[in-house]
Amino acid sequence: MKLSVFTDETGLDLEKAIPLIRKWGLNYVDLRSRIFQRPIEKLTDEQLADVKKLLDANGLKAACIQSSLGKVHLPDKERLKEENEKLDRIIAASQILECNLVRSFFFWQPPDGQEKAGIGELAVRPDVLAQVMELFLPFAEKAKKAGLLFAFENCGCTKEECFRMIEALDVPGWGFAWDPKNSWMHDKAERENDLDAYCRKIAERTNCVHVKSTGSIWFSDNFDPIPYEKIFSVLEEAGFNGPVSLETHNFNPDLANAEACEQVLEVVRKAWPSAAAGAQQERCSLTPAAAVRDYAGNPVRFGVVGLGMGHNRASEMAEIPGIRLVQVCDLREDRRKRTSEALHVPATPDFSEMLGNPEIEAVMIMNETGRHAELALQALNAGKHVLLTKPMEMSLNSCDEMIALAKEKNLLLALDHCRRLRPSVQSLKAAHEAGFFGRPLSASVTLKVNRTMDYFRENGGWRGTRELDGGVLCNQTIHHLDELLFIFGMPEAVRCDTWTQTHEIEMEDLGLAVWKYAGGMIVNICATTSYPQASWYYQMEIHGTKGAYIHREGGAEKKPESLYFQNNNWTKTAPDPRECAWLNSMDNFASALRCGTPLLTTPQEGRNAVRMINAMYESAYHRNGEWVVL
Repeated sequence: MKLSVFTDETGLDLEKAIPLIRKWGLNYVDLRSRIFQRPIEKLTDEQLADVKKLLDANGLKAACIQSSLGKVHLPDKERLKEENEKLDRIIAASQILECNLVRSFFFWQPPDGQEKAGIGELAVRPDVLAQVMELFLPFAEKAKKAGLLFAFENCGCTKEECFRMIEALDVPGWGFAWDPKNSWMHDKAERENDLDAYCRKIAERTNCVHVKSTGSIWFSDNFDPIPYEKIFSVLEEAGFNGPVSLETHNFNPDLANAEACEQVLEVVRKAWPSAAAGAQQERCSLTPAAAVRDYAGNPVRFGVVGLGMGHNRASEMAEIPGIRLVQVCDLREDRRKRTSEALHVPATPDFSEMLGNPEIEAVMIMNETGRHAELALQALNAGKHVLLTKPMEMSLNSCDEMIALAKEKNLLLALDHCRRLRPSVQSLKAAHEAGFFGRPLSASVTLKVNRTMDYFRENGGWRGTRELDGGVLCNQTIHHLDELLFIFGMPEAVRCDTWTQTHEIEMEDLGLAVWKYAGGMIVNICATTSYPQASWYYQMEIHGTKGAYIHREGGAEKKPESLYFQNNNWTKTAPDPRECAWLNSMDNFASALRCGTPLLTTPQEGRNAVRMINAMYESAYHRNGEWVVL
């Protein structure tokens, strides 16, 4: 997700809004109006170039061009000409600003002087759908040819009318600019009947999301608060990777526009902490625009297989200097079309075809965990380097096969344990190595996630199985287990208990584990996917003879917070702050391939994480919770 803000919603012109936006820790902006005192579609090429320079200088990118295209009811010839000229300027803006996502409408508003129709009464009624299509189709064809990715807002129309228009145009990748507030009350019966299904139906076709003040930071007696935790959770499960944009529409006379934006920002931080403001900086201290790679002229040429979460990784590749995405692969046609259209790369359902592509030198595997070895061995035998998503595999034998073959073929094999790249984790490891905690005595990790049965049923029902996925300890908690291994290394023994409380799955939805280290430190782990809140909660604590650390994010917490304790004092400042040099695991992998840079997660470290998971499962499922020595 890209957390963004309509620059004009701050109440400031672009130049004055930017310092405030940077203060909030955002990397993206939505452009609509108050840009050199003009709307985006009225800017000249020279002014657009000045906007690009201004954004680049401040480490910002345009997330979406929030145009007013089509925001008129069945235009006459003169207005149609004006809209066509508007589209030409939007295309120019898209090219200069390097942003192809464009919010649009489709001729719905009544002309001036007419009484405004109620929602759903004008847009794409059966009797006017043909008229709308006849008028809008030339715009759609021109936009498609220019590579624009349209997002139609449910503003002045129902979501069903948006669906009808999207389906009628039938352009892969085009979808919603979903503003929940715009139809929240009108869809009350449907969402109250099945909120998950309601959100999922829209999320699967959503390209961007708008978050308003109404329903979030204040609301009248007749407006239901909007459960953004649920909305963001469903969006994440659907593989959404677009902008979530603050469009506050502040009507509170006692609240400044900028303050309203900041308050809505806190709502988003609370509802989706992993993608909150500053999360981009937390994952990496550099922005793609600031990164320089000596091998940028000879980029590592990647293919990506598995376009669920793989869609997000493929999208990130497009922003990494020194990497070129060549092709993507997935069995599902809808996923192939989504990624292919969004990133302008060819797609195939045939993994063998991808491996036969001489342009591809490395493959990122994002499929089911229990199929990693199957695909990785094929890729290695085809002479391709391999980057695996977490965990490495389900069995140690499979891990060993991959490691041995990579060594035999002299090919690179690595793991995407992405939390290692967070400055907070790098700083915590440095603090431990510097002796900040003294002798570590105990640590604890708590992870609470909400997963519905739909999550486990979709995509053929592989999630929650022993063969392909594992339970909450393997699937959801793997990143946090790896954090512990990264900081403290391998324990000497482990014990574990598991339960399946609320889901009809083969593996656990609740796991409790204890790790014992040679120095006497004890680590407690608690993880569940039966959390009642439609978000997630994560907490880590460490304490030793000299110092302590606590980190919380998600759940009832407003925003992520890390605190260090020493000399009877809590502080937010890390004792040994460290930044990571890499944008993400793909960036590190590319540098390792081109320059021999050490991998941040080696195959052996990936194997160690699998060894820990298998030991916990051995204790829980086969030894009645007894200790397993490692």
